Amino acid sequence: MSTIQPFEVRWDEARVGKVLDLVRAYPWPQQPDVADGWGYGCDGAWLKGLCEHWTGAYDWRVAVAELNRFPQFTARVEDFDIHFVHVVGEAGGKRPLILTHGWPGSHYEFWDSIEKLAFPSRFGGKAEDAVDVVVPSLPGFGFSSKPKSPIGQRRTAQLFNTLMTEVLGYDSYIAQGGDWGGLVTSWLGHDHGKHVRAIHLNMIGFRPAGGPTSPEEVAWMTRQGAMMEMMGAYFRLQASKPQSLAWMAAGNPVGQAAWIAERFHDWSDLRTKSLDEAHPKDRLLTNIMIYVMTDSFTTGAWYYRGLLEEGGVAMAEGVRCETPTAFANFPGEPLYTAPPRSWADRAYNITRWTEMARGGHFAAMEEPDLFVEDVRAWAKTT
Repeated sequence: MSTIQPFEVRWDEARVGKVLDLVRAYPWPQQPDVADGWGYGCDGAWLKGLCEHWTGAYDWRVAVAELNRFPQFTARVEDFDIHFVHVVGEAGGKRPLILTHGWPGSHYEFWDSIEKLAFPSRFGGKAEDAVDVVVPSLPGFGFSSKPKSPIGQRRTAQLFNTLMTEVLGYDSYIAQGGDWGGLVTSWLGHDHGKHVRAIHLNMIGFRPAGGPTSPEEVAWMTRQGAMMEMMGAYFRLQASKPQSLAWMAAGNPVGQAAWIAERFHDWSDLRTKSLDEAHPKDRLLTNIMIYVMTDSFTTGAWYYRGLLEEGGVAMAEGVRCETPTAFANFPGEPLYTAPPRSWADRAYNITRWTEMARGGHFAAMEEPDLFVEDVRAWAKTT
């Protein structure tokens, strides 16, 4: 069994100083004179405001203390040192839940959910609804070690199942994820059903065999194709030539911040909120700094190429994830909208489908209370 090592986030003051100096010295390129700068990428005026906050108001020491709020560890799993938060709360080791993040998020996505899930009685809930919470960093992301070449989500699921069963000693557990975490969680359910009792997704990852089978599915696929034409250039680049992006981003914290922040703008539920209301600058900068301070922007981008090298997400004819699956549809997701239930049923054993009131792609960050409420209600049934 791998030895579990306590872990603490430590950012060197001199290294942070160099990052901030690069932000201050950034040579701002020409920007289009248009009403909506977000239509061309990250909005220049907003980005300048973020950088001013980064160098003037953002307290990185407070951020480090916040990142050390929960017990966290590293463990060697095959060829990787996997970083993870592990909170044994009122469940006392009996109801484990693994939460998996995506890109360009991090394990920090779940910060406002962890305590509520592990200690529900502190927030007006019942102690018997508690779960043990495990939140790993994907390999190549944050404080987990980096692969030598791209790996994908199915391989990650294998690593995380080993983490849960062999390292942490849980014979069975439940799993939740969105974005890449949704696909990792899907593979946990598909490949490791012996240990995974149920899964919960806020983004559908698997695609059933064959094409659309109803007008509703045709309409959904048509919309998805159109949205990918508008907003999917990042995906095509990172899935095909991720190193081209890496060459431009290396040593460029403002460039990395712009690339990451654009996704938070484009994918969040901004129907009734501004970007700063949905993702306050301090919180967004801490997520960005996790990439910058660990040099994981490059290997995070590789993760898209890993999807293709593993073979994609389409299921073979007659094959689906048979592990009981819950789906929470956060309706403010602009790009990856939920498919029709008929589509999902052909790829998963859907046993619960919840239409949420609001929230987008980064569900646990945008609407932590709604996220916790649905996860807790689902966990009761597993």
